[in-house]
Amino acid sequence: MKKILIVEDDQRIAQNIQRGLDEKGYEATIAFDGRIGLKMALSIEYDLIMLDINMPEMNGYEVCRQIRLKNSQVPIIMLTALGETEDKIEGFEAGADDYLAKPFDFRELFARIQVFMKRSTNEVVAVENTMKIADLEVNLDTRSVIRAGHSIELTAKEFALLVYLMKNKGKVISKSEISEQVWDVNFETGTNVIEVYINFLRKKIDKEFDTKLIHTKTGMGYVLKED
Repeated sequence: MKKILIVEDDQRIAQNIQRGLDEKGYEATIAFDGRIGLKMALSIEYDLIMLDINMPEMNGYEVCRQIRLKNSQVPIIMLTALGETEDKIEGFEAGADDYLAKPFDFRELFARIQVFMKRSTNEVVAVENTMKIADLEVNLDTRSVIRAGHSIELTAKEFALLVYLMKNKGKVISKSEISEQVWDVNFETGTNVIEVYINFLRKKIDKEFDTKLIHTKTGMGYVLKED
């Protein structure tokens, strides 16, 4: 039975989610504040974690950061009343994999959960664990990124975006495709999360180097290629 941790201080919301997941055959456990949620997340192996942001003792961003220091693999979904782009970016920077704004329909939450469960079930180890383009090298096992001999530190979401671009090097990738494949969601019109993350990557991957690798195709998307 798949185990899911719900870290949510609103008792009604938490229990409704737990009830719905129990009916779907999952083993759902609740923590009503951030500190207890973090302790449970680090002591028990869960298949997925849901985090509210505004909680007593420790907020969801900090809980997420602390979990990521110990566990880079467990899927984390942020549940919050905050819906601004900046809040989403902070959540992704903390290490969240997805973001669902309240109020939400349980069916939508369950659909997001199934995406992560299916991914973990079908996960295949890559035959080639190192990808290269020009003087940029990415190791999928160690999650290291090196350009021209210099190590580059990326967040989990920046790394996922770079890997997706490298897997499709030379191909123009639309913003909607990136949002679906890297975030597993369709960002609403007007949200600039993709542009923000492309800029994050450019500053780390391209800014200090003569050869630029990340290019914008106006009206179409982005492509990773040598000049």
